[in-house]
Amino acid sequence: MHGLQYIVAAGFFQSPEVQVALMVGSAVAVTSAVVGTFVVIRGQSFLGHALGDVGSTGAAGAALIGIQAIWGFLSGGLIAGVAVDVLSRRPRERDVATGVVLSSMLGLSALFIYLITQLSSSTGVTQEILFGSIFTVAPRLVWPLSVLSVLALMLIGFLYRPLLLSSVSVDAAQSRGVPVRLVSLLFLLAMITAVEQSALVVGALLSTALLIGPAATAIRFTRQLGYTLLLATVFALADTWVGILLAYNSFTWPPAGRGWPVSFFIVAIMVFLYLVSQIIPRSPSRRADKGGDSQ
Repeated sequence: MHGLQYIVAAGFFQSPEVQVALMVGSAVAVTSAVVGTFVVIRGQSFLGHALGDVGSTGAAGAALIGIQAIWGFLSGGLIAGVAVDVLSRRPRERDVATGVVLSSMLGLSALFIYLITQLSSSTGVTQEILFGSIFTVAPRLVWPLSVLSVLALMLIGFLYRPLLLSSVSVDAAQSRGVPVRLVSLLFLLAMITAVEQSALVVGALLSTALLIGPAATAIRFTRQLGYTLLLATVFALADTWVGILLAYNSFTWPPAGRGWPVSFFIVAIMVFLYLVSQIIPRSPSRRADKGGDSQ
Protein backbone atom coordinates (compact mmCIF):
# COMPACT_ATOMS: atom_id res chain seq x y z
CA MET A 1 0.00 0.00 0.00
CA HIS A 2 2.86 2.37 0.77
CA GLY A 3 4.35 1.75 -2.67
CA LEU A 4 1.00 2.47 -4.34
CA GLN A 5 1.01 6.05 -3.09
CA TYR A 6 4.03 6.77 -5.28
CA ILE A 7 2.12 5.57 -8.35
CA VAL A 8 -1.37 6.89 -7.62
CA ALA A 9 -1.65 10.51 -6.49
CA ALA A 10 -3.70 11.24 -3.39
CA GLY A 11 -7.44 11.41 -3.96
CA PHE A 12 -7.38 9.60 -7.31
CA PHE A 13 -10.13 7.09 -6.58
CA GLN A 14 -12.13 9.57 -4.52
CA SER A 15 -12.31 12.16 -7.28
CA PRO A 16 -15.78 12.32 -8.91
CA GLU A 17 -14.18 13.44 -12.18
CA VAL A 18 -11.86 10.42 -12.16
CA GLN A 19 -14.73 8.05 -11.38
CA VAL A 20 -16.71 9.35 -14.35
CA ALA A 21 -13.60 9.27 -16.56
CA LEU A 22 -12.90 5.64 -15.66
CA MET A 23 -16.48 4.55 -16.36
CA VAL A 24 -16.76 6.45 -19.64
CA GLY A 25 -13.24 5.52 -20.70
CA SER A 26 -13.84 1.83 -20.03
CA ALA A 27 -17.04 1.77 -22.09
CA VAL A 28 -15.35 3.59 -24.96
CA ALA A 29 -12.23 1.39 -24.79
CA VAL A 30 -14.14 -1.89 -25.00
CA THR A 31 -16.35 -0.70 -27.85
CA SER A 32 -13.41 0.75 -29.78
CA ALA A 33 -11.35 -2.44 -29.38
CA VAL A 34 -14.09 -4.77 -30.62
CA VAL A 35 -15.24 -2.57 -33.49
CA GLY A 36 -11.67 -1.58 -34.34
CA THR A 37 -10.64 -5.21 -34.84
CA PHE A 38 -13.11 -5.51 -37.71
CA VAL A 39 -12.13 -2.06 -39.01
CA VAL A 40 -8.53 -3.26 -39.35
CA ILE A 41 -9.56 -6.57 -40.92
CA ARG A 42 -11.81 -4.78 -43.42
CA GLY A 43 -9.14 -2.20 -44.27
CA GLN A 44 -11.33 0.75 -43.30
CA SER A 45 -8.86 2.66 -41.15
CA PHE A 46 -9.08 5.74 -43.37
CA LEU A 47 -12.85 5.82 -43.03
CA GLY A 48 -12.53 5.44 -39.26
CA HIS A 49 -10.07 8.34 -39.15
CA ALA A 50 -12.35 10.48 -41.32
CA LEU A 51 -15.37 9.80 -39.09
CA GLY A 52 -13.38 11.09 -36.13
CA ASP A 53 -12.42 14.26 -37.95
CA VAL A 54 -15.92 15.00 -39.25
CA GLY A 55 -17.28 14.49 -35.76
CA SER A 56 -15.68 17.83 -34.93
CA THR A 57 -18.19 19.47 -37.27
CA GLY A 58 -21.12 18.12 -35.31
CA ALA A 59 -19.46 18.87 -31.98
CA ALA A 60 -18.74 22.45 -33.00
CA GLY A 61 -22.33 22.84 -34.17
CA ALA A 62 -23.53 21.43 -30.85
CA ALA A 63 -21.36 23.95 -28.98
CA LEU A 64 -22.93 26.78 -30.99
CA ILE A 65 -26.46 25.83 -29.97
CA GLY A 66 -25.55 24.81 -26.43
CA ILE A 67 -26.01 21.03 -26.31
CA GLN A 68 -23.68 18.23 -25.18
CA ALA A 69 -20.76 17.58 -27.52
CA ILE A 70 -21.39 13.81 -27.71
CA TRP A 71 -24.69 14.34 -29.52
CA GLY A 72 -22.94 16.61 -31.98
CA PHE A 73 -20.19 14.05 -32.52
CA LEU A 74 -22.75 11.31 -33.19
CA SER A 75 -24.82 13.50 -35.51
CA GLY A 76 -21.79 14.60 -37.50
CA GLY A 77 -20.53 11.03 -37.81
CA LEU A 78 -23.95 9.74 -38.87
CA ILE A 79 -24.36 12.41 -41.55
CA ALA A 80 -20.86 11.78 -42.89
CA GLY A 81 -21.27 8.00 -42.78
CA VAL A 82 -24.54 8.10 -44.73
CA ALA A 83 -22.99 10.50 -47.25
CA VAL A 84 -20.02 8.18 -47.83
CA ASP A 85 -22.33 5.19 -48.22
CA VAL A 86 -24.52 7.01 -50.75
CA LEU A 87 -21.56 8.29 -52.78
CA SER A 88 -19.66 4.96 -52.85
CA ARG A 89 -21.75 2.35 -54.59
CA ARG A 90 -18.67 0.22 -55.25
CA PRO A 91 -15.88 -0.62 -52.76
CA ARG A 92 -13.17 1.04 -54.85
CA GLU A 93 -15.11 4.32 -54.71
CA ARG A 94 -15.13 4.44 -50.90
CA ASP A 95 -11.79 6.22 -50.39
CA VAL A 96 -12.67 8.90 -52.95
CA ALA A 97 -16.10 9.45 -51.40
CA THR A 98 -14.55 9.54 -47.93
CA GLY A 99 -12.06 12.19 -49.03
CA VAL A 100 -14.79 14.36 -50.56
CA VAL A 101 -17.03 14.13 -47.49
CA LEU A 102 -14.09 14.69 -45.14
CA SER A 103 -12.95 17.88 -46.88
CA SER A 104 -16.52 19.22 -47.03
CA MET A 105 -17.20 18.56 -43.36
CA LEU A 106 -13.86 20.00 -42.24
CA GLY A 107 -14.63 23.20 -44.13
CA LEU A 108 -17.93 23.44 -42.28
CA SER A 109 -16.14 22.66 -39.02
CA ALA A 110 -13.77 25.57 -39.60
CA LEU A 111 -16.77 27.88 -40.02
CA PHE A 112 -18.43 26.62 -36.82
CA ILE A 113 -15.23 26.97 -34.79
CA TYR A 114 -14.75 30.49 -36.14
CA LEU A 115 -18.30 31.40 -35.09
CA ILE A 116 -17.68 29.93 -31.63
CA THR A 117 -14.66 32.19 -31.15
CA GLN A 118 -16.62 35.22 -32.34
CA LEU A 119 -20.01 34.68 -30.71
CA SER A 120 -19.25 32.70 -27.57
CA SER A 121 -17.56 33.82 -24.38
CA SER A 122 -16.67 30.26 -23.37
CA THR A 123 -13.00 29.32 -23.53
CA GLY A 124 -11.38 25.99 -24.30
CA VAL A 125 -14.25 24.66 -26.44
CA THR A 126 -12.08 24.19 -29.53
CA GLN A 127 -9.40 22.46 -27.44
CA GLU A 128 -11.96 20.07 -25.97
CA ILE A 129 -13.45 19.22 -29.37
CA LEU A 130 -10.12 18.57 -31.06
CA PHE A 131 -8.17 16.92 -28.24
CA GLY A 132 -10.71 15.50 -25.79
CA SER A 133 -12.01 16.39 -22.35
CA ILE A 134 -12.74 13.19 -20.45
CA PHE A 135 -12.38 14.84 -17.04
CA THR A 136 -15.18 17.27 -17.91
CA VAL A 137 -17.73 14.66 -19.07
CA ALA A 138 -20.99 15.26 -17.20
CA PRO A 139 -21.96 12.38 -14.84
CA ARG A 140 -25.42 12.28 -16.43
CA LEU A 141 -23.79 11.11 -19.68
CA VAL A 142 -22.40 7.91 -18.14
CA TRP A 143 -25.68 6.05 -18.57
CA PRO A 144 -26.44 7.01 -22.21
CA LEU A 145 -22.82 6.43 -23.24
CA SER A 146 -22.88 3.00 -21.60
CA VAL A 147 -26.13 2.16 -23.39
CA LEU A 148 -24.64 3.23 -26.73
CA SER A 149 -21.62 1.01 -26.10
CA VAL A 150 -23.80 -1.98 -25.24
CA LEU A 151 -25.93 -1.45 -28.36
CA ALA A 152 -22.82 -1.25 -30.57
CA LEU A 153 -21.41 -4.45 -29.05
CA MET A 154 -24.75 -6.23 -29.41
CA LEU A 155 -24.85 -5.18 -33.06
CA ILE A 156 -21.38 -6.63 -33.62
CA GLY A 157 -22.46 -9.84 -31.88
CA PHE A 158 -25.56 -10.07 -34.08
CA LEU A 159 -23.52 -9.47 -37.25
CA TYR A 160 -20.53 -11.58 -36.19
CA ARG A 161 -20.59 -14.41 -38.74
CA PRO A 162 -21.80 -12.50 -41.82
CA LEU A 163 -19.53 -9.57 -40.88
CA LEU A 164 -16.50 -11.83 -40.60
CA LEU A 165 -17.28 -13.60 -43.88
CA SER A 166 -17.85 -10.37 -45.79
CA SER A 167 -14.68 -8.90 -44.25
CA VAL A 168 -12.57 -11.82 -45.48
CA SER A 169 -14.19 -12.22 -48.90
CA VAL A 170 -17.07 -10.22 -50.34
CA ASP A 171 -17.52 -12.68 -53.20
CA ALA A 172 -17.73 -15.66 -50.84
CA ALA A 173 -20.22 -13.81 -48.65
CA GLN A 174 -22.42 -12.94 -51.62
CA SER A 175 -22.31 -16.53 -52.90
CA ARG A 176 -23.64 -17.69 -49.52
CA GLY A 177 -26.50 -15.22 -49.60
CA VAL A 178 -25.08 -12.69 -47.13
CA PRO A 179 -26.66 -9.23 -47.64
CA VAL A 180 -23.25 -7.57 -47.89
CA ARG A 181 -24.50 -4.01 -48.31
CA LEU A 182 -26.84 -4.26 -45.32
CA VAL A 183 -24.09 -5.79 -43.19
CA SER A 184 -21.73 -2.98 -44.20
CA LEU A 185 -24.31 -0.33 -43.37
CA LEU A 186 -25.04 -1.80 -39.94
CA PHE A 187 -21.34 -2.13 -39.22
CA LEU A 188 -20.94 1.52 -40.21
CA LEU A 189 -23.40 2.43 -37.44
CA ALA A 190 -21.29 0.52 -34.91
CA MET A 191 -18.14 2.23 -36.22
CA ILE A 192 -19.72 5.68 -35.93
CA THR A 193 -20.71 4.95 -32.33
CA ALA A 194 -17.21 3.77 -31.39
CA VAL A 195 -15.37 6.60 -33.13
CA GLU A 196 -17.55 9.45 -31.90
CA GLN A 197 -17.56 8.18 -28.33
CA SER A 198 -13.78 7.97 -28.32
CA ALA A 199 -13.70 11.60 -29.48
CA LEU A 200 -14.76 12.47 -25.92
CA VAL A 201 -11.67 10.71 -24.58
CA VAL A 202 -8.93 11.67 -27.03
CA GLY A 203 -10.64 14.32 -29.18
CA ALA A 204 -11.81 14.42 -32.78
CA LEU A 205 -8.30 14.57 -34.24
CA LEU A 206 -7.01 11.56 -32.30
CA SER A 207 -10.13 9.41 -31.89
CA THR A 208 -8.72 6.82 -34.30
CA ALA A 209 -6.05 5.97 -31.72
CA LEU A 210 -8.36 3.79 -29.63
CA LEU A 211 -10.10 2.41 -32.71
CA ILE A 212 -7.01 1.26 -34.60
CA GLY A 213 -4.11 1.07 -32.13
CA PRO A 214 -5.19 -1.76 -29.78
CA ALA A 215 -6.63 -3.84 -32.63
CA ALA A 216 -3.57 -3.44 -34.85
CA THR A 217 -1.32 -4.34 -31.92
CA ALA A 218 -3.37 -7.41 -30.99
CA ILE A 219 -3.35 -8.70 -34.55
CA ARG A 220 0.45 -8.69 -34.41
CA PHE A 221 0.33 -11.26 -31.60
CA THR A 222 -2.40 -13.65 -32.77
CA ARG A 223 -4.38 -14.55 -35.86
CA GLN A 224 -7.29 -16.16 -33.99
CA LEU A 225 -10.16 -13.69 -33.98
CA GLY A 226 -11.40 -14.56 -30.49
CA TYR A 227 -7.98 -14.00 -28.96
CA THR A 228 -7.50 -10.86 -31.06
CA LEU A 229 -10.73 -9.35 -29.72
CA LEU A 230 -9.77 -10.24 -26.14
CA LEU A 231 -6.22 -8.92 -26.45
CA ALA A 232 -7.35 -5.72 -28.17
CA THR A 233 -9.82 -5.11 -25.34
CA VAL A 234 -7.11 -5.63 -22.71
CA PHE A 235 -4.78 -3.23 -24.53
CA ALA A 236 -7.50 -0.59 -24.92
CA LEU A 237 -8.55 -0.77 -21.26
CA ALA A 238 -4.97 -0.68 -19.97
CA ASP A 239 -4.16 2.20 -22.32
CA THR A 240 -7.16 4.22 -21.15
CA TRP A 241 -6.77 3.53 -17.43
CA VAL A 242 -3.04 4.27 -17.37
CA GLY A 243 -3.62 7.38 -19.49
CA ILE A 244 -6.20 8.68 -17.01
CA LEU A 245 -3.88 7.89 -14.08
CA LEU A 246 -0.92 9.69 -15.65
CA ALA A 247 -3.06 12.69 -16.60
CA TYR A 248 -4.30 12.94 -13.01
CA ASN A 249 -0.78 12.60 -11.60
CA SER A 250 0.50 15.22 -14.04
CA PHE A 251 -1.24 17.98 -12.06
CA THR A 252 1.79 17.79 -9.76
CA TRP A 253 4.22 18.03 -12.69
CA PRO A 254 5.48 21.26 -14.28
CA PRO A 255 3.67 23.47 -14.94
CA ALA A 256 2.20 22.77 -11.50
CA GLY A 257 -1.56 22.75 -11.24
CA ARG A 258 -2.19 22.60 -15.00
CA GLY A 259 -2.06 18.91 -15.84
CA TRP A 260 -1.15 17.26 -19.13
CA PRO A 261 -3.88 16.17 -21.59
CA VAL A 262 -5.24 12.63 -21.33
CA SER A 263 -5.14 12.32 -25.10
CA PHE A 264 -1.34 12.69 -25.10
CA PHE A 265 -0.84 9.81 -22.68
CA ILE A 266 -3.37 7.50 -24.35
CA VAL A 267 -1.87 8.01 -27.80
CA ALA A 268 1.71 7.75 -26.49
CA ILE A 269 0.97 4.46 -24.73
CA MET A 270 -0.82 3.12 -27.80
CA VAL A 271 2.12 3.96 -30.06
CA PHE A 272 4.56 2.41 -27.57
CA LEU A 273 2.59 -0.86 -27.45
CA TYR A 274 2.38 -1.01 -31.23
CA LEU A 275 6.13 -0.42 -31.61
CA VAL A 276 6.81 -3.18 -29.06
CA SER A 277 4.60 -5.53 -31.09
CA GLN A 278 6.74 -4.74 -34.15
CA ILE A 279 9.96 -5.55 -32.29
CA ILE A 280 8.90 -8.81 -30.61
CA PRO A 281 9.55 -11.76 -32.97
CA ARG A 282 6.48 -13.56 -34.19
CA SER A 283 5.87 -17.08 -32.95
CA PRO A 284 6.62 -20.01 -35.32
CA SER A 285 2.88 -20.61 -35.77
CA ARG A 286 2.39 -16.97 -36.77
CA ARG A 287 5.17 -17.18 -39.35
CA ALA A 288 3.78 -20.46 -40.66
CA ASP A 289 0.32 -18.98 -40.98
CA LYS A 290 1.72 -16.00 -42.84
CA GLY A 291 3.65 -18.26 -45.18
CA GLY A 292 0.56 -20.37 -45.77
CA ASP A 293 -1.53 -17.31 -46.55
CA SER A 294 0.95 -16.16 -49.17
CA GLN A 295 0.84 -19.45 -51.05
